[in-house]
Amino acid sequence: MAIVSRSLKAHILLVIMTFVWGSTFVLIKSALADSTPMLLNAVRMAGAAAILALIYHRQLAKISRGVVWASFVIGTFLWIGYEAQTVGLVYTSASKSAFLTGLSVILVPVLLALIWRRHVNRYTLMGVGAAFVGLYLLTVPPAQGGLMFSSINRGDLLTLLCAVAFAIQIIFVGRSAQRYPFEQLVTLEIAFCAMWMWLSVPIAERGAHMRFTPPVIWSLLICGLIGTVVAFIVQAWAQQFTPPTHTALIFSLEPVFAAGTSYVLLGERLGGRGLVGGALILGGVLLSEVLGTVVHPEAELREELQLEN
Repeated sequence: MAIVSRSLKAHILLVIMTFVWGSTFVLIKSALADSTPMLLNAVRMAGAAAILALIYHRQLAKISRGVVWASFVIGTFLWIGYEAQTVGLVYTSASKSAFLTGLSVILVPVLLALIWRRHVNRYTLMGVGAAFVGLYLLTVPPAQGGLMFSSINRGDLLTLLCAVAFAIQIIFVGRSAQRYPFEQLVTLEIAFCAMWMWLSVPIAERGAHMRFTPPVIWSLLICGLIGTVVAFIVQAWAQQFTPPTHTALIFSLEPVFAAGTSYVLLGERLGGRGLVGGALILGGVLLSEVLGTVVHPEAELREELQLEN
């Protein structure tokens, strides 16, 4: 009963955190009017790392080389994902960004199959196909003058890179959470991510600036404290009891939450073609994860441990 109870708690907490993440697209989009994206990320992540270090300073007294290396890898992919996503939001809408980021969910089983030789059944393949048709409809409006792909902007491409990076991050968190204390893992992960962010600002973002307007302050507080500190503590703890594919399924709700908040607060509308594309992406994710994941959760966890060993 204890395993089932912890698994249920983990799933519920991940759903709550997914709602928070979905809502933050609107906050970040609004804050980008008063701050450059990379500097915004760097301040947010550095603050989160400092808070986590204060919370878990005792657990950080004894750390192994293994957890440092695992956190470095996870933090690096987290950095790539956040930078690509936030810079992409400068050029694309919050709702479209959320649906494109949601592709990370369906990339989890694909990458597990390609890199870790996990079996991919026909439902996962069908889900991948539906998601990529949805991706086409969402990012490519009806052809004009024969230039079919001319409307895909750099924001769309950066967000696709973000989806790949986040998919890899989900996989490595799931595998590392089985071996190392989640307190150490989440603190070092965020610290390495913050390090890369501060190093990249002077190189990739000339003229970086930030004005502490209400949108920027609210973005830093909510995205930094709840969307980063609380959310990544929850993710690192919960993925001890939920396999990566189950975590990915829960994260598929993020674009739904984001589209809803973007519509209410920003008045963003995807249009008929975009809505069909978003629905196909979400449907492909659900098809892949609900019917494609045929292994019992506890059995899948044991399989993950066997693969790790």
